[in-house]
Amino acid sequence: MDLRGRSDGRALLHYPPDAVVVVSGLPGSGKSTLLRRWSAAVAVVDPRDVHEACAAVMPERIPYGVYRPWARLVHFRWLRAAVRGGGPLLVHDCGSRPWLRRWLARSAGRQGRELHLVVLDVGHAEALAGQRARGRWAPRRVFDRHCAGLGRLLEALAQPAAGGRASAPVPAAVAEATSVVLLDRGSREHAAARFGAGVVRPVAGHR
Repeated sequence: MDLRGRSDGRALLHYPPDAVVVVSGLPGSGKSTLLRRWSAAVAVVDPRDVHEACAAVMPERIPYGVYRPWARLVHFRWLRAAVRGGGPLLVHDCGSRPWLRRWLARSAGRQGRELHLVVLDVGHAEALAGQRARGRWAPRRVFDRHCAGLGRLLEALAQPAAGGRASAPVPAAVAEATSVVLLDRGSREHAAARFGAGVVRPVAGHR
């Protein structure tokens, strides 16, 4: 479902009570802000929290780049524990790692749970402005890699998402996802999520 351009009203996304929802987008696109807004009584795995937890136990003189592999391992362990824990789960992701979505989908699927994808498409300039506003910058090399990865994802989604067709099939490139929702800067501010019984996929509603 393509909700880009819909900044004139609220979009309420309904998910099953045990859904795993991956929120993807460039650094600075507003993923963490959106997750905080959606996270009431819902578990969240955000790599920034992992970074801060690891930094808290490391000497200040050691730069993050030195222990980044350890932090990534911790992040993976947090994800695995959260998926095994059951209940609704929100996952912060850059969108450039399809293998991670596939692994999450397999892990969730073994418990009879679905993986859903929300993609924030706000553009490079908006993402850089978001980094400037938060006072934390992704290295240029990392940002460029994320741009390339997200670009491939958006390209794969472009055809079925055209025109906001709610019933469009999920393409093979993201076959691991039960549903995909595209948000831009405007619709991001008005989108809300609800987890409840008897709901099988997100639907737009209540403008």
